[in-house]
Order: sequence, then C-alpha cells, then structure tokens
Amino acid sequence: MPITTRAAITRKVNTPWELVELQLDEPKAHEVRVKFAASGLCHSDDHITRGDAPVRLPVVGGHEGAGIVESVGPHVRRVKPGDRVVCSYIPACGACRPCSTGHQNMCEKGLNASTGMFLDGTFRFHLDGEDLGGFCTLGTFSQYAVVSEWACLPLAGDIPFEIAALVGCGVPTGWGSAVYAAGVRAGQTVVIYGAGGVGSNAVQGARYAGAKNVVVVDPVEFKRDMAKVFGATHTFATAQEAHDFVVETTWGQLADHAICTPGVLTEDVVNSAIAVTGKTGKVTVTAVGKIDERAIHFPGGMLIGYQRQIRGALFGACNPLYDVPRLLGLYRSGDVKLDELITRRYRLEEVNQGYEDMLGGKNIRGVIVHEN
Repeated sequence: MPITTRAAITRKVNTPWELVELQLDEPKAHEVRVKFAASGLCHSDDHITRGDAPVRLPVVGGHEGAGIVESVGPHVRRVKPGDRVVCSYIPACGACRPCSTGHQNMCEKGLNASTGMFLDGTFRFHLDGEDLGGFCTLGTFSQYAVVSEWACLPLAGDIPFEIAALVGCGVPTGWGSAVYAAGVRAGQTVVIYGAGGVGSNAVQGARYAGAKNVVVVDPVEFKRDMAKVFGATHTFATAQEAHDFVVETTWGQLADHAICTPGVLTEDVVNSAIAVTGKTGKVTVTAVGKIDERAIHFPGGMLIGYQRQIRGALFGACNPLYDVPRLLGLYRSGDVKLDELITRRYRLEEVNQGYEDMLGGKNIRGVIVHEN
C-alpha cells in the first residue's frame, strides 16, 4: 500500500529546502522501497537549488543514502526485505553496454537522473496530486523512497549507515577522480583544487596511489588542515602559492596531474589547473559549474605545446558494484578514512542549516540522520 513519508523538497530555484509530507507509491517491477537511516549533504543538491544543475522541479533532495529495504516489487533479485543497503546515485544494472564494458558509472538505467522519473515514465512521490521526482531517482532527504533495485548495493552489518551513505557518491567520486580518471602513479605530483567532501577523497586517492606530492588549494583554513589528515603533503590558500611551490619542488617540470574539485567550477580554477601541469600532464574536471558560465575556455596551444590532456570524471570513473565494496574494505583496513569526513550530523529539519554550514566552510561533509 502507499505510505506517507516526511521529506525535504525544493519547489523552485533560489528557495530553501521545505519539509513536507509526501505520498509514496509501492515499488513496481525491479524497484525497492528503502527506509533511509542516513543521507549525506552533497554540494550537488545545493547546485540544484541555485539552478546551476537544472532538474525538474519540484524535487525531493538527496542522492547519498543508506538504510534498510522495507519492501520490494516483482522480479527483484539483488536485495530482499530486511537487507541493509547503500544507494548508488548512478544505477549499475551490470548488463547494459556501458556496464558490460567496465563503465558502470554510465549505466543506461540512470537515464532519468535529472527528472527523478522512472523508466516507465511515472513517478513514486506525490504531493497534493502533483508528481515529484527524487534527485538522481533517489530522494534520500526523505524518510522512505522507492528506488531502482540497480541503485541498491548490499551493505555489510559492520558498516555504520552514516559512513555508508557517503560511499554512494562523494567518496568514490573523489577517490576515483585520482585513482581512475586521472590515473595517478607512484612518485607523481598532484594538485587538487578544493578540499570539501569530494576533494578530500581525491586527496586520499592520490596518496593511496603513491603520489609523492599531494598539493591542496583551498581558501578555507579548516579544510586545509583536514586535507593533511587525509594525506595532503602541502596546502595553500591560493592557486598562485601552489603554483610557485610546484615550480620550485619539481625544478620547473610542473605537476603530473591537476584535479578540479571546488564547490563551484570556474574558469580561473581550470586555467590554474592547466598552467600548473607540465608536459603530458592531465587535468581532471570533477566539479560542477554554473550552467550559464563557460568554465573551460582557453587557447588550444595550452594543450598542444605541452601535450596536456583535459577530461571529465563522472562518479570518479568508478564501477559501483566493484568499487563501493572495495572502498569499504579499505575503510576496514584503515587505508581510507571515512569517519573523519563527517564534521556534523543534522536532523532532517536542519537541512538548510547543514547547507549554510557547508557554504560557510565549516564542514567537510554534513550528514542527515533520519529519525527512527
């Protein structure tokens, strides 16, 4: 039967999150109803409230979540009622062309992520007769949500829900940006622009891959201090300071990699990243910019002369079915720090305060803890 769920939604651009009671349908074929225990406060959700990443509105926020499967629809095979799960914001069916060629981060089942509409053209959240989607077809700012079974990854009993929620987006996105998308290797120099929830994990990935110099640029002192906890070897408040250090420490050869993970991608950040990379260097762009601004805009000679590369990274080029368990295994062994990512926990009604704290540079990652 349909149920009522409490959720945070945004109705239009430049308005705060609003708590409402929604009607939630039963799961259909290959769908699962999840009772969320925790949800991460990712910057991407703030982007949709500001119109930087246009989505269908109104929408239920949240795309980092973990909880318990309450019920399942027909033909579900991956999970069963009572299972603990972490939700990947990109589904991984394992059978489509991208999945079968090692690109689960581009699974075809994620077709309607920006609308929250399911593949059959319908929605599961409703408010006074109006259909609402969940961001990335999840909506983890709701106590309950119906999601695709392909977005559900089984979660071992020893992993706290608050930790697991972050592994649905921020952790693999940052870690994979260094390890997979950039392809950092032992002894290299890496410069990371932005040390928030994603950038901190890019730091961890670069260090784990064996980089000699992991250089972080962030204007916020708290984030620079935390970056050292996650493995940064040097931190700077400005791109120019970092550039000068890289020139000196590499004897003018410059960096092997630059990874862009600021809260908002800008042309200045991209140009600084290109300038700091040396011959055959690679710039990896992970952050989202404003939809009406061109952040990547520079003379072609900047690439040709040094044979530089620039590429984008979605989900850090990770494969959810493989990399989420892998990262949790590295957490167990102490090779990846996840507890330290959570700066503060919030109740659902404190979601707007959580984003104020994030924008104020007070959090690496805030987490909503849903009430039982």
